[in-house]
Amino acid sequence: YDISAQDVSVWHVPNNEQLMSWTSSAVLRYHTDSQFLTEHGGNLYHLFKKYPVKLGAGQCKSDMGPSSPVVYDTGDKDSTANLYGPSVGKEFESGFITFRVFNADQAAMAMCSGVKPTECNPQHYCIGGGYFSGRQQCGDFTALEQASKNLTQSAVLLFYR
Repeated sequence: YDISAQDVSVWHVPNNEQLMSWTSSAVLRYHTDSQFLTEHGGNLYHLFKKYPVKLGAGQCKSDMGPSSPVVYDTGDKDSTANLYGPSVGKEFESGFITFRVFNADQAAMAMCSGVKPTECNPQHYCIGGGYFSGRQQCGDFTALEQASKNLTQSAVLLFYR
């Protein structure tokens, strides 16, 4: 957790895929090149200390953590939006990675993979954390009921760059 880095790379690799096929089989692969981690302590450990994933620690839209544009290695903005399902596509902008966002219930999600929220329902397209609408739902995929199986049945791999 204390490795210094400037950027991240994210791969969505189907579950049970062999290591030698990760690059070619990834549903999405993208990376940042904005050096955004240097502004937040140089790694995700320091970023999440600054922006904790904690219920009630912020408000939707006004207390988002950092967001950085991404460069696609596999996929694009349209394919990213399609992976999350048609009804939530109007609630985010594709082509970004965003950390620590809140929904309308002040529940925190750790990461929005490939998107930047524009509305207050990130539990439908962000991962990690959770709790909303009087129901306790915690875990990596809190409410991605409309997301494609290609997305929900893939491991999300984060790499430092």
